[in-house]
Amino acid sequence: MTDLNAILAPGMYVRHPDFPDWGVGQVQSNIGGKITVNFREQGKVVIDGTRIALMPIFDP
Repeated sequence: MTDLNAILAPGMYVRHPDFPDWGVGQVQSNIGGKITVNFREQGKVVIDGTRIALMPIFDP
């Protein structure tokens, strides 16, 4: 399996596959598989990138 989370960099936009109601989130950091994302409807969330594959949004 390709790790798409590895390409996520601060400033990029993503969606959480299990929580679409969180809206679009902006990546704050991606360090050692821990991805901090600030979601529009949920606020700041730290995601375990080894367990959740965030979906990159290239045209938010």
